[in-house]
Amino acid sequence: MGKIIGIDLGTTNSCVAIMDGTTPRVLENAEGDRTTPSIIAYTQDGETLVGQPAKRQAVTNPQNTLFAIKRLIGRRFQDEEVQRDVSIMPFKIIAADNGDAWGRS
Repeated sequence: MGKIIGIDLGTTNSCVAIMDGTTPRVLENAEGDRTTPSIIAYTQDGETLVGQPAKRQAVTNPQNTLFAIKRLIGRRFQDEEVQRDVSIMPFKIIAADNGDAWGRS
């Protein structure tokens, strides 16, 4: 039997589980938590932070901290909801070549 993985990509938090034999098992992150904040950040020195480390520095590095990106998945840049987010998100939301909405730090 092949490997089985399940991912819950949440707007606020994400979670990953695998099948361990016949039993599902939720994986823990580096902090020992079973959910991870759905946040990614890029620091001035080029480091990529994910989850809690990204969340901890969001106040001091807002334009390079992407969160709630799930809200953009499958949406066009010109959608009303996306345009509302453009005006309130600290990071850039841009139009991709195909018209989709993308987050950019």
